[in-house]
Amino acid sequence: MSTTQKIVPCLWFNGNAEAAAEFYVSLLPDSRIDRILKSPTDTPSVPAGMVLTVEFTLAGMQYMGLNGGSQFPFTEAVSFQIYCDDQPEVDRLWAAIAEGGSEIACGWVKDRWGVPWQIVPRRLIELINDPDVDRARRAQEAMMQMVKIDIATIERAADGIS
Repeated sequence: MSTTQKIVPCLWFNGNAEAAAEFYVSLLPDSRIDRILKSPTDTPSVPAGMVLTVEFTLAGMQYMGLNGGSQFPFTEAVSFQIYCDDQPEVDRLWAAIAEGGSEIACGWVKDRWGVPWQIVPRRLIELINDPDVDRARRAQEAMMQMVKIDIATIERAADGIS
């Protein structure tokens, strides 16, 4: 991987790094598979000739997927946030990531490999950072009741409209 990034996150998969990377790069612009390394020898997680690592770029940032085995599953301790400009983008990404995965709460969703994502409308961040503390509180309280974020509902709540 030729990179100008000082840090490249490595995601540990159980034999499906290539499928996950292909899915991820289909979601966002400026995304692509950069390189696939097949193991030249047997390893504890993959036999010789099978995909060991997948280097990919996701929205301009480089990542590596490693087929490392089943001993380290993903948890919510690390998640990926996708900032969205509008409700159609929220809806599209939510539907794609939730398919085969699980919806959690407050904009969190796990994909079919167990990777946690947060689908975050930029408007939500604006509203919960509003200088009017009551407006910000109402927006956050509305968000806390949601699974997938609905921008219009949060705007109405911020405005004090039921």
